[in-house]
Amino acid sequence: MAITSKTDEISKLLTVNGCDLSKIQIEELICGLAAAPKPFKQQELLPLFFKNTSKIPNVLDGILESYLSELNYIETVELNTAEKKNRLNKLSLYLTHQGLSGFIIPRGDEHLNEYIPAHAERLKWLTGFTGSAGIAIVLEKSAALFVDGRYTIQAENEVPNSLYQKIDTSSQSHFSWLENNLCHGNVIGIDPKLHSIREFKKLTNICIRKGAELKTLNINPIDHLWHNQPPPPISAVVVHETQYAGETANKKLLQIGNSIKNIGAHASILTAPDSIAWLLNIRGNDVPNCPLTLCFAIIDEDGKIKLFIDSRKLSTDCIEYLNNISQLHEPEFLESSLCGYGKDGKIILVDEAITPQWFETVLKNAGGKIIYGDDPCLLPKSIKNSVELHGSRAAHLRDGAAVTRFLSWINVANKKNMIDELKAAEKLSQYRSKNDLYKGPSFDIISSTGSNAAIVHYRANKISNRLLQDGNLYLVDSGGQYLDGTTDVTRTIAIGKPTEEMRDRFTRVLKGHIALAKVRFPYGTSGYQLDVLARQNLWEIGLDYNHGTGHGVGSYLNVHEGPQRIGKFSANCVLEPGMIISNEPGYYKEGSFGIRIENLVAVIRCPKSISDGKDILTFETLTLVPIDKTLINKQVLTNIEIGWINAYHARVRDELGRILEDDKNTLRWLQNATEPL
Repeated sequence: MAITSKTDEISKLLTVNGCDLSKIQIEELICGLAAAPKPFKQQELLPLFFKNTSKIPNVLDGILESYLSELNYIETVELNTAEKKNRLNKLSLYLTHQGLSGFIIPRGDEHLNEYIPAHAERLKWLTGFTGSAGIAIVLEKSAALFVDGRYTIQAENEVPNSLYQKIDTSSQSHFSWLENNLCHGNVIGIDPKLHSIREFKKLTNICIRKGAELKTLNINPIDHLWHNQPPPPISAVVVHETQYAGETANKKLLQIGNSIKNIGAHASILTAPDSIAWLLNIRGNDVPNCPLTLCFAIIDEDGKIKLFIDSRKLSTDCIEYLNNISQLHEPEFLESSLCGYGKDGKIILVDEAITPQWFETVLKNAGGKIIYGDDPCLLPKSIKNSVELHGSRAAHLRDGAAVTRFLSWINVANKKNMIDELKAAEKLSQYRSKNDLYKGPSFDIISSTGSNAAIVHYRANKISNRLLQDGNLYLVDSGGQYLDGTTDVTRTIAIGKPTEEMRDRFTRVLKGHIALAKVRFPYGTSGYQLDVLARQNLWEIGLDYNHGTGHGVGSYLNVHEGPQRIGKFSANCVLEPGMIISNEPGYYKEGSFGIRIENLVAVIRCPKSISDGKDILTFETLTLVPIDKTLINKQVLTNIEIGWINAYHARVRDELGRILEDDKNTLRWLQNATEPL
């Protein structure tokens, strides 16, 4: 995105009206703001340009906000097969000139985050793959893209077979493929800021076994080739008030400092933006759908913390808040600070799973000592306090009303099968945006029908867009970010009359959902031990789904949060009271239909009267949205399962009914949708 005459005009207008920044600073700030996700909030934008917010003139009302909404960093070249081939060829030529035999391109940023800014979409730029997880390896005579089961169909649709071998990681990992394809003497390049310490060790061992060299690069080849690459994003940092967070930042800092001390370390490096956001009670808008500000931190055992953040993101009020709880530094001082810890012989706690290799290299070169362990914020962040749980319940109530209004609208508006995936997604967004405390979606809506619904993380576009037609299923997976909580809900509904196969598969998925929703389990149980409950009814007829059953969810933070999860693979994390996790079994018939039923649940303790005095846990269902009864085969349900559905629907009707009283049409639909089986 070039600086335009309009940018110059805005710069002059700001300067004339008392902006404290130079012309170059204004232009750089505008470019950074334009690289952040939209929409922009004027009340957050202008304080970045004016130190004294009381002197912001009314003449600027809406002007900057309107201008930024017009700016965008978008592809000016159509990313067709020819252009993908051109980019791959350019990369191969560059690697040859650099004396490299290959290069590894992960889908990630310097924080190893699932949610990344446009600046870090290197894998997408090279291959055209738009999924949220994947990695490519480019060698001299071959190239491969590795994705998990959520994205196998999507990768087939987006990435040409003529350029890349596409591999499901459940059948072969990128480590295994690399070892099979490496030759003695090969030199493989990586960007050490984009690979974890743990992954770097695995790659190093592979290269040693094969007589190859793993070379860390100072310049990422993609950054060298990507001429219109967006700059790092700039968005305003805002304070997340204690009325929503439930605890002050100072209290959390002391808690985390003590945990670091108990481990035997002097300090810990924090690279995960959601950990820092939770710890300091701050939020931002640097990445899509998650209220994060991209920054790094080092917290000492006494709870004192150094925050490395672009100061252009901070208003005067925010600087005052952060100065009271932290030491503020620009990001360029991170390396020298790490070296200082190393030279002083400090013991640093590092999470090798989520910390880039660059950090270990800097620390060890400076003489630092490292002990490995989990990010000290990971577990405390996942265990919601009473205020956060109360907020989540309130957010789910408002969110459930929005989704219910949407489902009622679909029932009426699609009588002639004229609603398509994009229009439906837009309508759902409109309903949700009217809610109190709503800040935006928690992820891009998955609005899918027919064969598109068999693509687990499908995103509708103008080319793939389909009408919701009779005889098909419609799967909609969506969520909202609210100041008091984060939501994620999936419903699958029949458009017209469903087939018996659809009803059978839906009912099996529902039985698994119910089994998980009502389970009781002793303290110390992990999600891995519960996963079979959700899959057993599909396994009975040789079917399964290729994704996890449950992921953790943040509190006005990431919709995917660890360490808690429910899935096939073993995890060390036990389920703790206060954790929020999804319950989302599914079934996908490629080329035909997809089914998923998702509610969020909170881990709670059973009453002592039920648990015989033992520490027994269960789930409290938070999501309040009707389940499509036309897809349920009542004949294969047990009385207990029927009772669960009827009780759930009675609760949905009672709780949503109170806030839908003014919407007679939706209320009428809700009452019918929640009638007992």
